Amino acid sequence: MTPQKLIENARKIVGQFTLSHNDFTAGKVAAALLTSKGNIYTGINIELACGIGFCAEHSAVAEMLKHRETHIEMIVAVNETSIIPPCGRCRELLFQIDHKNMNTKIYLSDTHYMTLSQLLPHPWVPNTP
Repeated sequence: MTPQKLIENARKIVGQFTLSHNDFTAGKVAAALLTSKGNIYTGINIELACGIGFCAEHSAVAEMLKHRETHIEMIVAVNETSIIPPCGRCRELLFQIDHKNMNTKIYLSDTHYMTLSQLLPHPWVPNTP
């Protein structure tokens, strides 16, 4: 799987549409990820009031988890015009579902990526007894 193919998978599903209110939308951002087993999962964001929406990466991760996979080789998020980096919440999500994801390639352009460990140098780890 090439990064360009993964980006194409995300671009296929991006496209904002309105939900129950003009300010409530979905699809402005899309994400695609490739697992260590070679499967691709995609997702879109949801923007709602009161912070109850979620990022496209969360949606793609949820789809992956339904198939009982946790290890991500590469991931990308896009909007209508560009590739965008994951927010801090998404970075933590990738780490917390599987610590091996610190090696995940996160694409920041068509050709440039950084690993999660580079983007999240100090992940949160719960206190253990």
